[in-house]
Amino acid sequence: MATTGKKRTMSLPLKVILTEEGASAFIRQKKRLQRFRLADNSEEYGISFTEFSPASIQQMILLGYISKMEVAMPEFSSSRSEIMDLSKVFVYSVLYKQFSCDVLNEMLNTNILKNYNRKNPAALINLQNRPTDAVLRSKLLGKDAMVAQIREKILNPVWDSIVGDTKLSNEEKNVQILMSEKYVNRLGLFEWYILMKFFKNEDFEELSYAIRRVLQVYMEKSCLAEYIALMIMELAQNNENENLKAAAHYLYRGLGNVDSLIFDPEIRQKLLQELIKTNKNVYISWRLGGGSTAIGTQGKMQIMLYNKSDEFQEFKENLEEKKSADLNKKSLVDFYKDSPEEVGDTSLGLYYLTYLDDACRKYNVKFESIVNQYQSDLTVINLVFYF
Repeated sequence: MATTGKKRTMSLPLKVILTEEGASAFIRQKKRLQRFRLADNSEEYGISFTEFSPASIQQMILLGYISKMEVAMPEFSSSRSEIMDLSKVFVYSVLYKQFSCDVLNEMLNTNILKNYNRKNPAALINLQNRPTDAVLRSKLLGKDAMVAQIREKILNPVWDSIVGDTKLSNEEKNVQILMSEKYVNRLGLFEWYILMKFFKNEDFEELSYAIRRVLQVYMEKSCLAEYIALMIMELAQNNENENLKAAAHYLYRGLGNVDSLIFDPEIRQKLLQELIKTNKNVYISWRLGGGSTAIGTQGKMQIMLYNKSDEFQEFKENLEEKKSADLNKKSLVDFYKDSPEEVGDTSLGLYYLTYLDDACRKYNVKFESIVNQYQSDLTVINLVFYF
């Protein structure tokens, strides 16, 4: 599953909303920021791409430069692999960041760190006394050989376990080995500083074991990336089909049941042209919670899908008045179950949702799914995960 980096580039109309840190970094590089109006009608600053490297997007997320991403298109079926890969890039980035944070917390709670802090009250190693990144980089400079030794000491028992697992195929073993290495490579500067400081200590294995314990949890959580990508794609295609059917009823009214027309390739293209002309897009928005120190939003990831209508601006301006009268709020399960049969087969969506919900429960990830429907022309699906 850790194969999101296979493609060198993706071709999607991507809007990237920057954090303050990200905006400052781009401004320092003399890059001009763009002002966007997003699906929720908010205005934000960022950069846009029509073609981009998944690795560069992931690096920006890991550096804390990205707060939101948004893709808007009338149809997603032709870009299925790109949308799923982009979603996996986003989910893995969140997992990598949270893995590093959880590893640091585990390390700081080990006896080896507690004993050191008791003996060195003037040079405590904790979050409050964390050196700056510049200082940490200077301390790690020229220590590549030691870093490689530490990485090997941490990962060798993990790799031995994977290779010895008779339930895994050779391909699955290779994926697991690569995934474990990717997680460890995403450890932060402070974590590597601590590991190097205590590498020669006789109790160093306690730190290694703490990392492997957290690594096992996150390698299991990684299956969520695939489930989430499938769920997003299914929801996007459902919204896309609803718009196509609405266009079919408009263009081919009077012909009786026209829902089946969306599956005729030639007619479907005509309907897509109508959606483009009338600006009937489906929007997918990926949003990150706070940083490592943000209370209540650490490890939070939010994915929103908007089936946006032309009347959205008017809706936004009158939201407070309309909210109580027009808002139909329900869970995603109820949304599927309440969907009329003519909208399409919802069994696949429920199937994905069941697997996603079960996996989140199994791996202690809080998952919420809410659908807001405003009259009949706007649907907002909100998936929230706390890793």
